[in-house]
Amino acid sequence: TGLMVEVRKAHGNLFVGRTKEGFSTSKIMVGYQGWTNERATINDALISILADGIKWTGGIPNGKLVYVLGYFWNERTQNESFSKHGNSLVGRAIWLPLAGTDKGVLHIALQARHALSPDGELQYRSKPESYQSQAYAIDTGKFAADSANAYGFETYYRPGPFMVGTEYFLTRADAPDSGNPFFHGGEVLVAHILTGETRPYNAKGAFFDRISPSRSVFNGGPGAWEVVGRLSYSDLNDGPIRGGKFWRITPMVNWHMSDNVRLEFVYGYGALDRFDLKGKTHFFQMRI
Repeated sequence: TGLMVEVRKAHGNLFVGRTKEGFSTSKIMVGYQGWTNERATINDALISILADGIKWTGGIPNGKLVYVLGYFWNERTQNESFSKHGNSLVGRAIWLPLAGTDKGVLHIALQARHALSPDGELQYRSKPESYQSQAYAIDTGKFAADSANAYGFETYYRPGPFMVGTEYFLTRADAPDSGNPFFHGGEVLVAHILTGETRPYNAKGAFFDRISPSRSVFNGGPGAWEVVGRLSYSDLNDGPIRGGKFWRITPMVNWHMSDNVRLEFVYGYGALDRFDLKGKTHFFQMRI
């Protein structure tokens, strides 16, 4: 929710209000437009889904570079469940070497964030890519910290109905009492649309959009069928902080029945190493 002003001569737009920080393509995308039914554990643990602030998104005329700069404050969000940090400064640069060609999308991005801690403490945690889970799989607990610096690398290649991509994140907390702990993790995914559609790409914002079936089920067509495989990994262990390690492999099928209806059939196999115990879990999930 906010106000966006386009500045054509500067090839960009300025947004003021509540929005995505601009860190991580997976987080920028609307949750139900992504490839999988849940974001990776490390993504949910480290990256806030919303923030209040001011954000500039710009590019160069040939479309081969998009960049984002944002400053966000937490005075009105500190009691919201999605709030993880205090005031933060975020930067992101995306190189699109195939822009202006018919060779598809090659997306290569680097990003960084400096964020203060709310009330002098930080906590990173995530459910095991299952919102209905009764508990968090990885959880650092609250620890005294002044701030945290996060860095991310991501690349996606989408020549047509097929896509492959990866995102990886690194975070160092300024927490002397805990030895300035370092956390990291990421994901690798492959996806293919069996019915031949191509996932759209928003070149100005540098993120992917939802799939639109060539023929909707409600108009007598098959819809769009997409198969997806993802491997995710999170490591929240460092020094006295024992938040746990978790990996999960998730094969799934998306049936895009129309522009507005999607069925997801999900299997997952995950392993958690925490509390000096190692446990493995099968996940069977479905979502409309």
